[in-house]
Amino acid sequence: MLETQTLFSIIIPTYNRPQPLTNCLQSIINLDYSHNRFEVIVVDDGSKISLDAVVKPFQSQLNLTLISQTNAGPASARNTGAKQAQGQFLAFIDDDCTPANNWLQVLESYLIAHPNDLIGGYTVNALSENIYATASQTLLDYVYISYNANPEKSIFFASNNIAISKKVFLEIGGFNILFSIASEDREFCDRLLSHNYKMRYAQEAIVYHAHHLTLKTFYRQHFNYGRGAFLFHKTYSQRHPRQKSIQPWSFYLKLLTYPLTKQYSQPAVLLSFMILLSQIATTFGMVTEKLLSQNIFNSQQINNG
Repeated sequence: MLETQTLFSIIIPTYNRPQPLTNCLQSIINLDYSHNRFEVIVVDDGSKISLDAVVKPFQSQLNLTLISQTNAGPASARNTGAKQAQGQFLAFIDDDCTPANNWLQVLESYLIAHPNDLIGGYTVNALSENIYATASQTLLDYVYISYNANPEKSIFFASNNIAISKKVFLEIGGFNILFSIASEDREFCDRLLSHNYKMRYAQEAIVYHAHHLTLKTFYRQHFNYGRGAFLFHKTYSQRHPRQKSIQPWSFYLKLLTYPLTKQYSQPAVLLSFMILLSQIATTFGMVTEKLLSQNIFNSQQINNG
């Protein structure tokens, strides 16, 4: 076991979700891990309501700090928490997630063996009755199978279940705050790999994701993913000019049929349709971000002219 009083800093960005945050903090209390070996940093990203009443009951049971900032997105909020962290390792989780009781134990075992690697855990959909949440989870499962087929040579982790050395995190510059809407995790993983660090998939490090989605919020979520994806592809092409960031058509065809090969709580055909809708939304998001970028560039050219 690593000898340090505060081994982990658990960082939770939050925005206008007091009840999910309450559930998250309660689950952290229940972790099978000594409370004097971790701290919790909640970063309020400009919520419209005060979170003092939410956090205060937990401060007698956890080493818990609440930091408030003007709304700037989850990438900025995570960076704010990391800068204040006292732990040797940073463990990132979202406010609508709850970790399994052995979450920190698993992360510690990986980080002891590989202290400079980014460790990513497995996310489980906690709302199996919600078709939209199940579709999002199905898509994520497919991405993880495709990108992390070799757990010791992984290339993508979602930011709601990762752990990394604070030293390494700060060395590569944290999350890119230009990705204020989405895809900050894709850009972070790619940049970390470009600095010759490694990523390891720890499937035993489980968090349960309870993201309540409707048709409207499901579409908006993937539309925003598309906007972030456009920025990511632009950044990726600059960082890797000789490589392609866009997957081949076969990747997307297999994505659409993936639900037919697995057992989910929702009908497979319906899940395939929802994934098709998600990709349509993502495409519209990418086109929108491209047009916005062009308009900003044209405005700057006019002003400079």
